[in-house]
Amino acid sequence: MAESNFIDYVKICCRSGKGGAGSHHFFRAKGVPKGGPDGGDGGRGGHIILRGNAQHWTLLHLKYRKHIIAKPGEMGGENRMHGADGDDVVLDVPLGTVARDAESGEIMAEITEDGQEVILVKGGRGGLGNDHFKSSTNQTPTYAQPGEEGIEQWVILELKILADVGLVGFPNAGKSTLLASVSAAKPEIADYPFTTLTPNLGVVPYRDYKSFVMADIPGIIEGASEGKGLGLRFLRHIERNSILLFVVSAEKLDPGSEYKILLKELKKYNPELLQKQKILAISKCDLLDTELMEEMKKKLPKGIPYVFISGPTQFGIQELKDLIWKTIHQPS
Repeated sequence: MAESNFIDYVKICCRSGKGGAGSHHFFRAKGVPKGGPDGGDGGRGGHIILRGNAQHWTLLHLKYRKHIIAKPGEMGGENRMHGADGDDVVLDVPLGTVARDAESGEIMAEITEDGQEVILVKGGRGGLGNDHFKSSTNQTPTYAQPGEEGIEQWVILELKILADVGLVGFPNAGKSTLLASVSAAKPEIADYPFTTLTPNLGVVPYRDYKSFVMADIPGIIEGASEGKGLGLRFLRHIERNSILLFVVSAEKLDPGSEYKILLKELKKYNPELLQKQKILAISKCDLLDTELMEEMKKKLPKGIPYVFISGPTQFGIQELKDLIWKTIHQPS
């Protein structure tokens, strides 16, 4: 996926349709010059609806569509005929999309399943026709309700990537190389920080034709939770991953301290992230010999499963995939 095509944040103005007015018609026919009221109700205004679509991976198609306007309902007719409802506007969005009120920040909807539909902004109700207002004391009501106004609301759509495994690490830790070595994804790879500027997804094949989805999140730096670097913008993508795979380069003398810094940034952003299952991968291990690996193991944090890997040489990759599969499917 081209970097310029990955859009995970849009702000749109949604305007639902106005309800149609009720009719104040009176029945007229040959021989019935003064029939009673028979005005029908107005139609409902069109809704703005969000619909999950598993074929979408980005909000790019909404980036330049700033104003979403639904059709109004039609006026009621004679003979108690109900006016037609206004056409709804259905916005297809990727799974993992969260809609928020732009002013209050309140969550309005979360889309997590293919085909799931949520009314984002309701259309105005249609007005009642004069037939509803007849009574023993007023047999010829000339009044009918006007349609209810539609709602205009600014909405923020944010995409939080849904994946089985989220890669967490510092810039240039080897996350993109790992993703490229285990899947068909082709993230940009270079020997400098912040090569990855947008999240990348890859489907990782496993034994017996099984597979799982891995997401490469742009690198986190110390202070990312306060807005430094690129981390704050993309930390939200980690929230929807089933497990977190921390990737620390073997070039670092103390991978345990690197891991603790990453944990600290996640905790500052959202403490609930620390409840997720975690795996540690020491990357670029083609730089190490057996003696250095044994020395490094002594500095690794306790209580978290780890694997030494090298993407280019495939060292430890199958062991890592086995551990990921086991972790994903074990009871939490």
